[in-house]
Amino acid sequence: MGDDSEWMKLPIDQKCEHKIWKARLNGYEEALKLFQKIEDEKSPEWGKYLGLIKKFVTDSNAVAQLKGLEAAFAFIENAHVAGKTTGEVVSGVVGKVFNQPKARAKELGTDICLMYIEIEKAEVVQDELIKGLDNKNPKIVVACIETLRKALCEFGSKIITLKPVVKVLPKLFESREKAVRDEAKLLAVEIYRWIRDALRTPLQNINSVQLKELEEEWVKLPTAAPKQTRFLRSQQDLKAKFEQQQAAGGDEADGDDDEVEAAPVDPYELLEAVEILSKLPKDFYEKIEAKKWQERKEALEAVEALTKNPKLESGDYGDLVRALKKVIGKDANVMLVAMAAKCLAGLATGLRKKFGTYAGHVVPTILEKFKEKKPQVVQALQEAIDAVFLTTTLQNISEDVLSVMDNKNPSIKQQASLFLARSFRHCTPSMLPKSVLKPFCAAFLKQVNDSAPEVRDAAFEALGTAMKVVGEKAVNPFLADVDKLKLDKIKECADKVELVGKKGGGGGEKKEKPAAKAPPPVEAPAKPSGPPKKAAPAKAAGPPKKGKPASAPSTKSKKASDTKEIVETELSPDVCEEKAAAVLPASCMQLLDSGNWKERLASMEEFQRAVEQMDKSEMPCQALVKMLAKKPGWKETNFQVMQMKLHIVGLIAQKGSFSKTSALVVLDGLVDKIGDVKCGSNAKEALTAIGEACSLPWTAEQVVSMAFTQKNPKNQAETLNWLANAMKEFGFAGINVKAFINNVKTALGATNPAVRTSAITLLGVMYLYMGAPLRMFFEDEKPALLSQIDAEFEKMQGQSPPAPIRGTKKAGAEEEGDAAEEEEVDGGAGDIMDLLPRANISDKITLDMVSKISDKNWKIRKEGLDEVAAVISEAKFIQANIGELPMALKGRLNDSNKLLVQQALNILQQIATAMGPSLKQHVKTLGIPVITVLGDSKPNVRAAALSTLNAWVEQTGMKEWLEGEDLSEELKKENPFLRQEMLGWLAEKLPTMHTVPADLMLCVPHLYTCLEDRSGDVRKKAQDALPTFMMHLGYEKMSKATGKLKPASKDQVVGMLEKARAVMPAKPAAPAKAAVSKPPASSAPAAKPASAPARNQSPSEDFSEPEPKPDTKKAKPAGPAAKKGVAGKKPPVKAGAKDEEDKSGPIFILVPNGKEQRIKEEKTLKILKWNFNTPRDEYVEQLKTQMSTCLAKWLQDELFHFDFQRHVKAIGAMIERMEAECEAVIGCLDLILKWFTLRFFDTNTSVLMKALEFLKLLFTMLSRKNYQLNDYEASSFIPYLILKVGESKDVVRKDVRAILTMLCKVYAASKVFPFLMEGTKSKNSKQRSECLEELGCLIENFGMNVCQPTPAKALKEIAVHIGDRDTTVRNASLNTVLAAYNACGDQVFKLIGNLSEKEMSMLEERIKRSAKKTPAASAKQERPQREHPTNPSATFLRKPVQEEVPNKLRIMYRTYRIQARAQHAHLEQLAPSIPKEFQLDLDVFENNHTCASDIPDLVQHKLEEVLEPVMIPERKMSSVSPHFDDIHNSTASTINFVISQVASGDINTSIQALAQIDEVLRQVDKAEAMSGHIDQFLIATFMQLRLIYNTHMADDRLDNKDIFKLYSCIIGNMLSLFSMESLAREASMGVLKDLMHGLITLMLDSRVEDIEDGQQLIRSVNLLVVRVLEKSDQSNVLSALLVLLQDSLISTAGSPMFSELVMKCLWRMIRFLPQTINSINLDRILLDVHNFMKVFPKEKLKQLKSDVPHRTLKTLLHTLCRLTGAKILDHMSMIENRNESELEAHLRRVVKHSANLSGLKSEKSTEKGALRSDDKVIKAKVSDILSEIFKKIGSKENTKEGLTELYEYKQKYSDADLEPFLRNTSQFFQSYVERGLRMIESEREGKGRIQTSTVIPQHSTDSYLPSSSAVPISSNGEDLNAAAYYERLKILRQRRGLENSTPEEDRPPFSSLRPSVASSTDMLHSKLSQLKESREHFQQEQSHSHSPTRSSSPASNLDDLKKRLERIKSNRQ
Repeated sequence: MGDDSEWMKLPIDQKCEHKIWKARLNGYEEALKLFQKIEDEKSPEWGKYLGLIKKFVTDSNAVAQLKGLEAAFAFIENAHVAGKTTGEVVSGVVGKVFNQPKARAKELGTDICLMYIEIEKAEVVQDELIKGLDNKNPKIVVACIETLRKALCEFGSKIITLKPVVKVLPKLFESREKAVRDEAKLLAVEIYRWIRDALRTPLQNINSVQLKELEEEWVKLPTAAPKQTRFLRSQQDLKAKFEQQQAAGGDEADGDDDEVEAAPVDPYELLEAVEILSKLPKDFYEKIEAKKWQERKEALEAVEALTKNPKLESGDYGDLVRALKKVIGKDANVMLVAMAAKCLAGLATGLRKKFGTYAGHVVPTILEKFKEKKPQVVQALQEAIDAVFLTTTLQNISEDVLSVMDNKNPSIKQQASLFLARSFRHCTPSMLPKSVLKPFCAAFLKQVNDSAPEVRDAAFEALGTAMKVVGEKAVNPFLADVDKLKLDKIKECADKVELVGKKGGGGGEKKEKPAAKAPPPVEAPAKPSGPPKKAAPAKAAGPPKKGKPASAPSTKSKKASDTKEIVETELSPDVCEEKAAAVLPASCMQLLDSGNWKERLASMEEFQRAVEQMDKSEMPCQALVKMLAKKPGWKETNFQVMQMKLHIVGLIAQKGSFSKTSALVVLDGLVDKIGDVKCGSNAKEALTAIGEACSLPWTAEQVVSMAFTQKNPKNQAETLNWLANAMKEFGFAGINVKAFINNVKTALGATNPAVRTSAITLLGVMYLYMGAPLRMFFEDEKPALLSQIDAEFEKMQGQSPPAPIRGTKKAGAEEEGDAAEEEEVDGGAGDIMDLLPRANISDKITLDMVSKISDKNWKIRKEGLDEVAAVISEAKFIQANIGELPMALKGRLNDSNKLLVQQALNILQQIATAMGPSLKQHVKTLGIPVITVLGDSKPNVRAAALSTLNAWVEQTGMKEWLEGEDLSEELKKENPFLRQEMLGWLAEKLPTMHTVPADLMLCVPHLYTCLEDRSGDVRKKAQDALPTFMMHLGYEKMSKATGKLKPASKDQVVGMLEKARAVMPAKPAAPAKAAVSKPPASSAPAAKPASAPARNQSPSEDFSEPEPKPDTKKAKPAGPAAKKGVAGKKPPVKAGAKDEEDKSGPIFILVPNGKEQRIKEEKTLKILKWNFNTPRDEYVEQLKTQMSTCLAKWLQDELFHFDFQRHVKAIGAMIERMEAECEAVIGCLDLILKWFTLRFFDTNTSVLMKALEFLKLLFTMLSRKNYQLNDYEASSFIPYLILKVGESKDVVRKDVRAILTMLCKVYAASKVFPFLMEGTKSKNSKQRSECLEELGCLIENFGMNVCQPTPAKALKEIAVHIGDRDTTVRNASLNTVLAAYNACGDQVFKLIGNLSEKEMSMLEERIKRSAKKTPAASAKQERPQREHPTNPSATFLRKPVQEEVPNKLRIMYRTYRIQARAQHAHLEQLAPSIPKEFQLDLDVFENNHTCASDIPDLVQHKLEEVLEPVMIPERKMSSVSPHFDDIHNSTASTINFVISQVASGDINTSIQALAQIDEVLRQVDKAEAMSGHIDQFLIATFMQLRLIYNTHMADDRLDNKDIFKLYSCIIGNMLSLFSMESLAREASMGVLKDLMHGLITLMLDSRVEDIEDGQQLIRSVNLLVVRVLEKSDQSNVLSALLVLLQDSLISTAGSPMFSELVMKCLWRMIRFLPQTINSINLDRILLDVHNFMKVFPKEKLKQLKSDVPHRTLKTLLHTLCRLTGAKILDHMSMIENRNESELEAHLRRVVKHSANLSGLKSEKSTEKGALRSDDKVIKAKVSDILSEIFKKIGSKENTKEGLTELYEYKQKYSDADLEPFLRNTSQFFQSYVERGLRMIESEREGKGRIQTSTVIPQHSTDSYLPSSSAVPISSNGEDLNAAAYYERLKILRQRRGLENSTPEEDRPPFSSLRPSVASSTDMLHSKLSQLKESREHFQQEQSHSHSPTRSSSPASNLDDLKKRLERIKSNRQ
């Protein structure tokens, strides 16, 4: 066994690797124990075992392996890092454990696999287990299958991916081993339980017997859906829910599970894709064209067999589809048609979405072929078209279906409707928007009246299905004209319909309700409501989509307006005269055609009055206007009459029911006068009124054509001007562009420049509404004219059209029902594109042209392309049908000739602009191939492809591109060019999208591959794209997707995801998105990202002209919300409402850890460092990106807008919200400050002033929140702020200076100093002088300590400027040096170094002058911040000789302080991550102007010039050094600084500071300097204790030795401090309470015992506590203990030991009460007891587990009563309401009782008597107490305490019997106890003779020995030798020397010496009041409790010690 001992000594991890199996076994056992013991899952201990776990499971010794498996299991279960070992350990388990004969080993192996799954490693485990299935050993295979089955059973099919398992199942069923087959069967049954019939397809080919067995098993399974019973670590919420359900019982579990029911598994997903293209017969394409039908049949049979595969590999099926399509369309043999249809159906089913590309080609052919009558053909075609439908969307094929709906052949119509009916069943309401339904419904309504019954029935069925899907409410508007019978029939059909995927009709019903509810909110806002000015923005959009707008001259003639438009027949002149006479005064009628103009004028006036008073219903408009046209009519020569006439026309049009008939009477005349100088404006007003009455589109068309039939250019110009203006007022709705275009072209060619100008202006306005397509009408114009047009368009670029303010008054009534509906259908883009006449060019795309494009000769191919380009440019606007062109062009995109590729791209770009939005249906066929071109190696081809791509996206939007797998397939290709271009494109487009299709997820795996691509460009683009993907998919999904990556890649990608998460852009808000994305669809260039946001803003601040975004449909989600948002205001136009609603949320968004992440990125140079002379674009872009996550979208747009007014507006908004959202403001403070630095480079003063206003408010808020800027924020802001200090405008400079002053409250002045120093180097003299002035202020306010890096260096640099050319700079420099002189006197001359004679004389002159100016009085006013209660002794005149000593000291401290500062800064940089919760930061002291702690003392004013010498009062104290105050005050700030360092988060800083303080405390002459800082020091100390306890001890990175060292320093310091009574007594009650709390917590900290020498540490703490109790102010400490006890009893969380120790301290205090009673403030103690009893009345106390608190309190009160007698009742003055507690009653009882016993007994007997009343309680406890005491005596640490307690016990109970306790002990122990008691007795007697209140009691000398040394015996009875005592004596001497020489004489009141405590944490605010109170109290005591001399000198004390030592020795002998 010799070698055993060797390995026994090894550490655990080495044992685990030992070659001896026993050693390993032992190692595994110990490791298991260790793993179960480690509580922290992130403990570094785990890391040691990472590499060993595989060896644990693969141990070659079976016994050791078992134990190893157990240990490995514990490791995996508990360690955070376990996941890293998954692959190797599971493969070890599979290979080496599953083949073991022991069942236990296999069981553990399985458990390990399942545990890995639980810690989120399911995929890796599954891969390893599936690899195990290929193992040759059947045992292993069986175990792997079993493990997979268990995993599936417990975790469910969501976590265990079934596809790979299902794939291997058939192979397992073929195994030769029965065990494997049986286990496979069980697995198949388990899989079936989860996915049901989806499993049948993959298993259809296994042995029929096995399949039958399986079927039998499957039938037995319960039908209820299975549930996951074991959960991942991330699924704890599910686990809790599951457990609750289990507890509640099964019933409700079932009920509630419906919602979370998993989607059924799609069998398609489980299948392997089959590649069939290569398997086609070689001669297939020849055979399919063969003449013999048999050959064609063979070819089709081959394809049919291949297409039966349920899942096909994607590829280019274009040729095959074309061949099949040709058979269906052209083949005469119907049997072959049916076969081809079956093949197509098979392809569509096998390819699913990938077939979508070809859907558009085959649908028209299939629909046409429905003319066949044969049922089998029809059925095959139906199956084919249904399969095709599932691969595409209804929108994509709607045009094709609609085109056959009015076919002559009834079969085609019937089958088309039936197809639609079947298709609708697969749809949801969102797939059937009104825009899709409306045209279909219109077609169905025609068919409902068809002569063929089968067509009618089919239409009814289709309408019924639609109604079922979207709900009645959505369909009813389209069924307005249907009679009731038919309506009932439709409803009947709807009831019969069963929707796919719904359980019966019920599901449909449920579906209908939400669908029915959805539209109303949309209709509501779309209705124009309210006064005429509030036009619905939808009107601005452009005309409603009418079938063919061009066909009707009045596009307003919609259904509704047909019935309601005012139609009038023309009246004859006589009837008119009659009607007019009935309403006009006779005189008026007579004078209408008078020859005298004055009479005519009078007549007009009467006419006007009559019209004004007339009622609308009785106004005969036509008659009145005809009267006005009566001779002279419009040829009126007098302009006044004419003006009146025109005005009246306007009035009639406004007030009456004005018809087009009436309008035609006057329009000619109005147009004639429109160019008149005097009457023109009236004519325009009249025209506008007519426009309102008869609709602008009609009026405009009439007016323009009239103007251009006349030849008057003035009229033409003014007509166009009027129209331009009218369009802005009425909006663009319904305008028939084509009607004007020719006239506008005529105007552009006019010779008169005014006409041309007006035409161009009109085009500008039209461009606002139409965008780019407008230009296409004018491309043939002359270049000069075209450039003018372009210039006008350029002006309009980026502007949004104004909201319409007219034209809706009547429309409101007229179109309520229909218009709202119409607009909604419009898709809101107002489809201006639809105004354009589109040509059908399909007939021009001849077969000849197509074959040319595909020719072998490139020149012919080019010819073909040229022809196509010519056809398109000639047509300008084309319909979607372009025949065979798409396939032909697609072929050219991969042409070998790059010129042709570019030409094809240009044609595609042309097509995009010409076709408009209907381009969508070509995205899959032509759009995706354009993406492929992005992979071309030539940059110019790639650029062309990209611009084509963007042109397409402008028309189609991004959604179509992202649907399906096409995009992910492209990204999959390993082409670096393709990848980088594509990713760049996606990164640009994705952020503008509001939602994306789910298919975007398919791109993610390829995106991850790109992140590790070989090409740097690809990697970079992929990183840029990452945040944009994440913004739509979310971090969770994306990080889950990393699961499939290799471990190395995964770590890398996850890191990148974290970074991307920080910079992820915010999603564009929904309404805004609507506005942005839609106009581009109609106006090409407007989609440029730059202009999109611009369009989104309304141009003005109020909403007077809100954006006229027509998009009511997109606004749907915002329906109710938008209304709510605007409720408070006068309802602005809705677009405004949308804008407003946008702005209602928070504008600053709090991103957790965002700032830290940015700081980290800047440090690691991942982003640009904010450092520049002028901001470059990349800085602005970077900031914009960073801000996008932290600010509301609209605010961000404002902040980065090019218009400065937007900036002013944005700053205003930020000012408003700053207070409310201060948390978030602080969270993105760095970004806000950076944005303001950009504003400092703007030239606009209003922005600058607004910015400064914001900054002032910001810094005020920050200082109120006590926020401190970090260096990162400061360095990216302060340098730029300092630039502005040199601004030429005074008001700016003033503001900047104000901000700099505020800055010092939130950032250390000493850190601001270097920035200002840098500012003094500027070329701008103003900046130099201001910076110098500011430096002077800093020195004046904060003393010389702010000078960085050292005062000498700083002052030398400042002094250089004394010689500056500029006077202001010179003066500023002199003033700054003067401030330094005021702070440190003549020493300045040393610091500034050598100056030239001239400069020196200037400086001396300035110093002299200032000294004359500042007598004492002004000195005070000069610096109000620094008033400080001066002490009489502090105003020494400064004389160098006298100052020598303190000056040295001061310089010493100052240099120390500066070094410490620098070192501190260095440490800060090194360890920025140390949490600073408890740091008392010097900066806070510095900036806290309210506390005087660190301000250089007023002693330092120059007072030599004061005329009358100041009388220095004599000092009463002789012994204090005359320099005491001087030293004190000059070092006050230094001590403050050092104390602040004590609480530092950095251990070394803290230790250094403690060493400094110890230095001071140990030197008698310096210790007094600490006076006044005691509370502050103690606060810092207990904060450090707290920091160690909470942070350092828990931090594994820190070395225990450092912590021990820190503890030792703290305790050493405290011992020194509490050995000086004068200082110890300064500690206030609150601080003592916290200190005791800290010390007791430390004593109870079990972690300390684990530290080396921990026991020794706890002994020292014990000693310290004793000393605190003895030396502190007794009232304070007693009070503190009472409060602490109360707190500890209230808090249930604390340990019971805590309150026990507090009570021990109280007992100790009680024991000393006889000696200390005179110095105790009884009133305060009784108040505390009263408060205690209030919280814990007697009953409540007795309910506590222990009765000790009750006894403690009683003993305290008894002792106090005993010592003071009845007087105690006079000390209850501080208690306000005595009845609140039982205190008074209790005291009276006790006083009375002791009086009854006997007033004559000695004090001792009184004491006994008082306590005897308690006898009964105590006797029961006697034995407990005594055994407790003897335990203490026997222990090494507490022996002294035990003896004292025993002595006191004997005093109290003199009859106590100690015999039974001593009986069993050794003689030695008994004599030791007796001796100890005798010693205590003699001490006590000696002490009684000495004054108790002022002198340190003699016996306390013992307590200076560590407690164990006061005991002559160690725990095991060994003697201690004399040398040890001698050593101790030496220590005692030193100590006592330090103790007794402390001057104890009277001092001036403390307040004059002591600065207030400056605390850096809110926690301490509450302490301030307590400190104040305790100090005042202490001063009172000081003043009458100190006797002038001390009773024992150091010498006498030492003699006394010697005697005692002798006595101890003699006792020992």
